[in-house]
Amino acid sequence: MGARVVIVGGGAAGFFAAITCAEAATGCDVTVLEKSPRFLSKVKISGGGRCNVTHACFDARELATHYPRGQRELIGPFKAFQPQDTIEWFQRRGVEMYTLPDGCLFPVSDSSQTIIDCFIKAAQDAGVRLRANAGVEAIRRDESGFTLTLHGGEVLQADRVMLATGGCRVPAMGALAVSLGHTLEPPVPSLFTFHVSAPWVHELAGIVIEPVEASVPGLRETGILLFTHWGVSGPVILKLSAWGARELAAFNYHFTLQLNWLPGHDADQVRAQLDELRATSPARYVANTPLAPLTARLWQALVLAAGIARETRWSSLSKAQQHSLVQQLTRTELPVTGKSMNKDEFVTCGGVRLSEIEFKTMQSRIVPGLYFGGELLDIDGITGGFNFQSCWTTGWLAGRAMAGA
Repeated sequence: MGARVVIVGGGAAGFFAAITCAEAATGCDVTVLEKSPRFLSKVKISGGGRCNVTHACFDARELATHYPRGQRELIGPFKAFQPQDTIEWFQRRGVEMYTLPDGCLFPVSDSSQTIIDCFIKAAQDAGVRLRANAGVEAIRRDESGFTLTLHGGEVLQADRVMLATGGCRVPAMGALAVSLGHTLEPPVPSLFTFHVSAPWVHELAGIVIEPVEASVPGLRETGILLFTHWGVSGPVILKLSAWGARELAAFNYHFTLQLNWLPGHDADQVRAQLDELRATSPARYVANTPLAPLTARLWQALVLAAGIARETRWSSLSKAQQHSLVQQLTRTELPVTGKSMNKDEFVTCGGVRLSEIEFKTMQSRIVPGLYFGGELLDIDGITGGFNFQSCWTTGWLAGRAMAGA
């Protein structure tokens, strides 16, 4: 009889590991335990229900640079299993992908259900036992293996166990790993949007601006910004929130966001452009003469925010008003007063300490026969399919190792 393998967590990493293990060693008895009624619930809602499966980045070192936590540790794993392998894995099972200009890959069906159906079928075909409503209360390790006690009191025995329970929104979600001797890096949110109370920001809700240079204390990014009803979002904000997850948490999400609406232009260059407008269009209203490539609505909002009345003409613009406008264009300062998570796609910075994991196999350095994968680890990527790719990669490595492959 083959090894008894129990995977705790029926999400992305857990399923990928279960299928990989069962396919690599047909004699293995593989069981997935999911505490909730549904498997793969995060896959279901990801990408607005479309599922951003991975990212078109096929160099291991470059791919690893998209992970604020886990960058160094993931280089080796990505050399073993990277996005091209993910694409081929799904192709072999009848799921084709398409790539957006930004590198994000989605199933051609544009439905996350396609990915879920693929996983469920692959798991069943490989003989994986799937058990929902099966939360694990405790795990004990002795010389004969692992004893798992479920919430209802049922006891299971296993030779190898994988913990793939997802991100630790609160420390209690990493309790099983801690009970087995592992250390949890304190969890804090990653990938969140910023609350800004300035009324003119809310009036621009729905408008996308590209590119924008955005800075928070100690960090700067350039990219697309989206105005929302509560503040600002978009890839540039999500990147700042990911790379600055711990620092912004330390500020209790109260800090100053600085925005340069004309990246690559400093104050002197912008001042020269305004001087030219003053010379060429003296009779025109300042609020009606936007600098390219700014949109008319954003320009007008910035002019008013600079304290320049709507009926002010270029010929009557004072030096003080021009200076204020230059400041608004190159370093708008917005007080951030809180955060909102990126839709329902909760990603955490924190989790099981990476130095306690052997990354060739995803096996614990502390407990033989114990494996880890996915967001339970102190690994998180920026938005764009990177978090799923780390789930597929760590799940694949753990699955092969548990199978003895």
